[in-house]
Parts: sequence; structure tokens; C-alpha cells
Amino acid sequence: MFDPVTISAAVATASTAFSGIKRAFQAGRDLESMTQDLSRWMGAVSDVDAAHKSAKNPTMFRKVFGGGTVEQEAIEAFAAKKKLEEQRYELQQFIKFTHGTAAWDELLRMEGQIRKRRQQEIYDKKIFREKVIGIVVLIVVLVIGLAALGLFVYSLMGLDRGWWVSN
Repeated sequence: MFDPVTISAAVATASTAFSGIKRAFQAGRDLESMTQDLSRWMGAVSDVDAAHKSAKNPTMFRKVFGGGTVEQEAIEAFAAKKKLEEQRYELQQFIKFTHGTAAWDELLRMEGQIRKRRQQEIYDKKIFREKVIGIVVLIVVLVIGLAALGLFVYSLMGLDRGWWVSN
């Protein structure tokens, strides 16, 4: 579902947004003026979390045809998740220090809403697409296998009945 490049892009987006948030806090801006950076950061965190979940529980298709990329994706997702946990802690300290615990709780509620929306909009579609591809590949393999079996049986029947033997 997510490749290491996508995970790296999400971490880069989160890091860029987090740098903007940090600069805004240092400049004394209020939380409302940072909504765009916060939203980008939360979206990237949500993407990394989804990648981490996907890497922990890959589909059968990815296990069979993914090769070593499943392990690489898991390592990338784990490292990205740890980096974003550090950013989350730092952001929590900034917000609690400047705006209090209630502001942090409000931010967590907002993050939950964003995560649910992204789950419905993006991740469910990717999971569905991956399942459809897996089913199509399975059907194609079954059809090819049945065709090969049919051709084999037909050839045996032809040899048994002498269709290809010249008299």
C-alpha cells in the first residue's frame, strides 16, 4: 500500500510543517494562525501511521510478490513513526506551555477527526484497490492454470485416440 518513498515524503512533509510550527511558536504566534501547518503535520502523521499498520499486516499479494520490500517498508515506517513521536512530544510541550492542557486536548480531538476523515477518504480506497488487484491476479492465475490443464487433457485424449498419429 505504501512504499518507502511515500513514507519518506510523508515524513518530509511532517518535518517541514513541524519546522513552521516551531518557528511560529518561537515568534509568539497564536495557535489559530498555525492551522495550515498543523493540518499538514497531522495529515502526514496519519499517513505514516497508516503505513505502519499496513507494514505490520501486509496483504497476501504483497507478501508473495513484494519480496524484501515488506521488510524495508516496515523498517521505514517504524523509523518514521519514532521521529514523529518525538515531534508530537515537542509539540505537546509547546502547546501545553503556551496554551494549557485544554488546548492540547482540543488539538487531539481535531487530529482524531482528521484521521477518521483520511481513513474514509484515502486509506479505505487504497485497501479496496489492493484487494481488487489481488482478486484479479488470482482469477488470471486460475484461468491460466485451468487452460493449461485443459490443453494437457486434450493432448492426452488426442494421443490416446490417435488424432496426431499418422497412419
